[in-house]
Amino acid sequence: MKRRAQIRLLPDGRRLHLHDGPIDLIVEAFASPRELDAAYRAAAARFVGVLDELCSELSYLRRPCASEAKWPHGSVAGRMAAAVMPYSSEYFITPMAAVAGAVAEEILATIVSTAELSRAYVNDGGDIALHLSPGEKFVVGMVERPDRPSLLGTTTVCSEDLVRGIATSGWRGRSFSLGIADAVTVLADRAAAADAAATIIANAVDLPGHPAIIRLPARDLAPDSDLGDCPVTQAVPELTIEEVNEALEAGIQTAKRLLRMGLIRSAALNLQRETRVVGTLAESQLIASPVRERGLVHA
Repeated sequence: MKRRAQIRLLPDGRRLHLHDGPIDLIVEAFASPRELDAAYRAAAARFVGVLDELCSELSYLRRPCASEAKWPHGSVAGRMAAAVMPYSSEYFITPMAAVAGAVAEEILATIVSTAELSRAYVNDGGDIALHLSPGEKFVVGMVERPDRPSLLGTTTVCSEDLVRGIATSGWRGRSFSLGIADAVTVLADRAAAADAAATIIANAVDLPGHPAIIRLPARDLAPDSDLGDCPVTQAVPELTIEEVNEALEAGIQTAKRLLRMGLIRSAALNLQRETRVVGTLAESQLIASPVRERGLVHA
């Protein structure tokens, strides 16, 4: 029996929930009722085919990215490939590293091209694509660790900023990680780009060879994982402050390199209650405090 995508307006009457297999989106747009209705109808219509499109090219999307590889046909798959291509010569990475951000981008592009919106976001499990008209802003809340969300702090993304994508990665998240970061949140020009960069930086926050860190081949945990036999982190002991600093420093160096390359705008790296910031994100914005801004979105 063919599965059906689940599409519903949430009880608050403002947000649209789109669910199909592993894809779970929250969409919120700000506009007149007529424009909002048009945007949500367009989002639903586009969403129903996304998973089938990705599945049709899954064999390509699970392979390590290479510049000489055949380019995918689908628009979401193309966004994924473009996001990971800058890393293909130096890192092990597949287009799947950018799937959540790319799906969020695709649905956002659909609603923005359909309706007049003052602002909008599409949140795919913490990987977020943003739309901001002139003079608009979003307050973004960053979590300390994805599996037990607690607000680490906030940052404000304004229309004049170049940031339109936010993503979070870490070993405690819904995807596998090669590193030990609790959470790495990246701000970039696009959601797929932020997704790929967060993966790379989170992998770099590490203590290679540490005897108490438990890692298992990804294939043993998920036979169809794109990471194959790569050892993915399953448990991290309480570390000394020296070990935490060493692991974070490795991630900071990678983040600074991506910043110089223009691949990210900012990154916040968190490991066992210690946070480091790279880029334009101000340290003062990472002080957790009650936030009542209606436009708060979470990464």
